[in-house]
Amino acid sequence: MYKNFFLLFLLVLTLPACKRNEAVDEHSHDEVFLYLTAYSEYFEVFAEAAPFVVGQPSEIYAHFTWLEDFKPLENAVITMNLVVGREGIRQTLDTPVRKGIYSFQLKPVLAGKARVYFEIKTQDEEYRLDVPEVTVFDDAHDAIHKAEGMVIQDPNAILFTKEQSWKVNFATESPRQEAFGQVIKTSARVLPAQGDEVIIPARTSGLVQFGSGVLTEGMRVSAGKSLMSISSGNLADQNMGVRLAEASNTYEQARLDLERAEKLAADQIVSERELLQARTSFENARLVYDNLSRHFSQAGQSVASPYSGVIRQVWVQQGQYVETGQPLVSILKNKRLVLHADVSQRYVRDLQSLVSANIRFPGQEKVFSLEQLGGKILSVGQATNDDNFLIPVNLEVNQTGELLPGGFVELFLVARSEQEVITIPQDAVLEEQGTYYVFVQQSPEQFVKREVRPGASDGLRTEILEGLKITDRVVSRGAVWVKLAQSSAALDPHAGHVH
Repeated sequence: MYKNFFLLFLLVLTLPACKRNEAVDEHSHDEVFLYLTAYSEYFEVFAEAAPFVVGQPSEIYAHFTWLEDFKPLENAVITMNLVVGREGIRQTLDTPVRKGIYSFQLKPVLAGKARVYFEIKTQDEEYRLDVPEVTVFDDAHDAIHKAEGMVIQDPNAILFTKEQSWKVNFATESPRQEAFGQVIKTSARVLPAQGDEVIIPARTSGLVQFGSGVLTEGMRVSAGKSLMSISSGNLADQNMGVRLAEASNTYEQARLDLERAEKLAADQIVSERELLQARTSFENARLVYDNLSRHFSQAGQSVASPYSGVIRQVWVQQGQYVETGQPLVSILKNKRLVLHADVSQRYVRDLQSLVSANIRFPGQEKVFSLEQLGGKILSVGQATNDDNFLIPVNLEVNQTGELLPGGFVELFLVARSEQEVITIPQDAVLEEQGTYYVFVQQSPEQFVKREVRPGASDGLRTEILEGLKITDRVVSRGAVWVKLAQSSAALDPHAGHVH
């Protein structure tokens, strides 16, 4: 009697509990989605779909992103295909419901392992994007529980939606397994390349007169532009006006003597030797006169720019007296530059295998590779400098307009190595109170903060000694936006995605 009463009591307690569990299951089933992620060479697709069940329509919201700039795909015709065995269904959409988002609806007709792929047709080309294998179920309950098991449940996950990432400078990428050699971080002075700068000297002594009245550093000049003149008209000694007049008179006298000698030689009145002397005197006088008249006038020496460029330095002032050979002004083509670095002797072995370099401009975060700047390694010193006992290293790069001759840049010299390590972009690594971490992607809209131990960095990529696997995918650009999103409430792993 007591036994039957106890069983009845358990039955009364159990029935409401079962009803509550069913209610919970039904509630969670409504919020369960199947998340599909795939990458091709050009696109990322992140789709949120109702689990696939035979005979039941499944809504699929697919986000398409160009990997080139991580911006949404627009103006494309996209066909979604779901194939089980040899049976397939498909739907083609001409326009997105929102920028980068296409809403498909498919009703599977056959259960089993299915292939899902998207055919993307843009104005220029056609692409195909394959999604990892999915399953079409006969029973909705099995499909939902399977989808539930695939949901990433991480209470520390950070939600950062595709729409948010499309609005900022954002990107993700997988780590690389690559050779990564010794990196020597130093500074380098920016100098004009050989042949890229010319110093114009004074060819005569005299007083400086600027052509335009003003001549300053940084002024742009064109080829042949008159910069200044050096006049000696008011000088009693070394007066070029007088020398030019003397050369002109000598030249004219030699010309007349030669003409007279040629007439007399025709009548054999003068000897061949006298005729030769007259011709030699004429040629010498002509050379002197041509040289002086080419560089000087009665007003003095005219100083012009030999090519188009920028005035780098002016050594003289208006009205200043200059001696022959004294530098007047330097003109810079400003097309090629030399980066000169002095490196400690302890890197002497690494410098022998130097293969490349990366450069960071002053006041900028972006780092350029030597190839991006059209550069090359000119020389690596085989001896130390006498004044600082450091090894000189010289590189040559193109002028981008942001490098100032005479200034400094930050330089990462990269040596060759055969050892392969895991590397990620430098911007992917964040630092917080001495701890380094990255944001690892769990899905294209879900990330988790993970501590890493960084190694060497060449300014572009950083070696990761611990904390990452080659199969991970990290936020490589815009990690600070995910960090800001972290301050919001933690993502509920059971929460549905709301568009």
